[in-house]
Amino acid sequence: MKQNARKPTIGLALGSGSARGWAHIGVIRELNSIGIKPSYIAGTSIGSLVGAAYACNELDKLERWILKLNKKEIFRYLDIKLVTGGGFIEGKKLFEFLRRQLGDRKIEDLDTQYGCIATELSSGREIWFKKGSLLDAVRASIAIPGVFTPVKYGEQWLIDGAVSNPIPVSLCRAMGAELIIAVNLNNHIPGKPLANYETRLPKNPEPTAETTILDKLANEFTSKKQEIFSHFFEGIPNTPGLFDVISTSVNIMQDKITRSRMAGDPPDILLTPKLTSIGLMEFDKAQEAIEEGRNAVRRALPTLQDIFSV
Repeated sequence: MKQNARKPTIGLALGSGSARGWAHIGVIRELNSIGIKPSYIAGTSIGSLVGAAYACNELDKLERWILKLNKKEIFRYLDIKLVTGGGFIEGKKLFEFLRRQLGDRKIEDLDTQYGCIATELSSGREIWFKKGSLLDAVRASIAIPGVFTPVKYGEQWLIDGAVSNPIPVSLCRAMGAELIIAVNLNNHIPGKPLANYETRLPKNPEPTAETTILDKLANEFTSKKQEIFSHFFEGIPNTPGLFDVISTSVNIMQDKITRSRMAGDPPDILLTPKLTSIGLMEFDKAQEAIEEGRNAVRRALPTLQDIFSV
């Protein structure tokens, strides 16, 4: 009797994209529902956080938490400081909370093989985390330039892994995955036109995540420093705001790097959730992002069935 052929090992490469990263949860849920359960998880930036929760078997807990997030809840966890230390947000409150929820685990002790990527600030080279503290690795991987402060790791300063490798296919393959599903959260994002800055603001605009952060920063300055801050960040009419510049620049950078990396080392399946309506800091749009993650898998179902025989 002919024995069944061994099924190839499956890896899932979860890309960067800040708040759009909640779509990774929907991707994982939908893949599991059709019988695709990866043996290897590699993450960059927000992908490292969602991947860590999955590798810890704590994805349910993470999803319950993020579905309750609103703007007020988000800013409870963002320890916004003056413009020192290389970023506005230290991340201590957020990661103290995550440590209570996920525990202080070692990467090498997880049931699912896991790795994530950060970038060495001085050289730009990739740093691969495949052992050691899980949450310390995630904190380094999500250090978005200009937003989260860099992380000191030994003698190195580390920033967001997306600066060097936005979708960690190479890490996933190096870990041992034979078939790789990758998730690109930034597809078409750079093509989204910036708003008309002369007409975009209503008379009584609702505070956004970006304006709330700027307000909190401004409140920490003295009156003289407030004037300086206002001049540089708010006082020039008809120009992009600070977070418009940061988010759009990061999107462009990630898209360019992703295209280059995918050309040289393509995954077997590339899932591309449609997330142009979700901004860099809109973590309160979790339900929308999760559903679109599911939709991305559904759109790719014929190809997934063909390759993975599900």
